[in-house]
Amino acid sequence: MSARRKARKRALDILFEADMRGVVASQLLNMRPIDEISESDYVRALVLGVAEHSLKIDEIIHTYAEGWDMDRMPIIDRNLLRIALFEILWLSELDDKIAVSEAVEIAGELSTKDSAAYINGVLGRVILLKSVISLS
Repeated sequence: MSARRKARKRALDILFEADMRGVVASQLLNMRPIDEISESDYVRALVLGVAEHSLKIDEIIHTYAEGWDMDRMPIIDRNLLRIALFEILWLSELDDKIAVSEAVEIAGELSTKDSAAYINGVLGRVILLKSVISLS
């Protein structure tokens, strides 16, 4: 497993826990012992990036996740979408296809049987419309 895949899964763990507990992900990250998150600065970048842009990310999910209410969406799917959207919209050095592929593969491992296809569809729509999505 690549270092980036491990970092995405670790970030997913933190975002999932924050979602379940109703706490701010960045605060949860800061409460972790350093050795728990030291596997990659990318974990910190993902968690803090998702936290910083959470309102816009959730607005985009709400807009493009047709047929699913944010509250009804599985927590894993919601947080995989958050991570991938942060990577797609705010990390220009990362190829969009990599962000989608990673989210889809992790969904296939950890979520429902339909999640991978659903996440692929939502992220595909966002990528097609990326140039017209306002990030402010």
